[in-house]
Amino acid sequence: MIQQYINSGILEAYVTGSASEQEVQELLYMKANYPEVNIALKELENDMELIAQQMAITPPTRTWDKISDSIDEIVLRQKNDPKKFEEQEDTNYTNFTKPDNGPHYIEVEAENNYMKVHKAWKWVLAAIFVLGKVFLAFAIYFYLENRQAKLQLNELKTELRQLKK
Repeated sequence: MIQQYINSGILEAYVTGSASEQEVQELLYMKANYPEVNIALKELENDMELIAQQMAITPPTRTWDKISDSIDEIVLRQKNDPKKFEEQEDTNYTNFTKPDNGPHYIEVEAENNYMKVHKAWKWVLAAIFVLGKVFLAFAIYFYLENRQAKLQLNELKTELRQLKK
């Protein structure tokens, strides 16, 4: 019966945190009264720890320094400004949500749909446009010249064939 309880999956649910309150209470009772359950639970926890260590990804080298700097900045800010952030009634932030409610987004409305470009880039873009048109004209010219040359070549070939006969 104890082995059947161990194999039921309740231990795995407990270790992963998905067990219900009733299952947790039952497991704690079984753990206290049956050493086999306690041993199986410790083995499962050790196995899960090994799996987590093998699948772990090492963070970038400066991650801890960035976290430490952020914490230091928060601590210093709280020491310098004893007032806590308070929500005021007269604010005009209609899209504001508390961070505990999940991600929040701020809607941005543009006045127009035109892209603004620095003046120097306007000349560069104009030059690229003009050069594109020039290259297109050259491409059409050389295409027509090539077609004309092919027609003349075919005429010369037919004349040569007629002379050889």
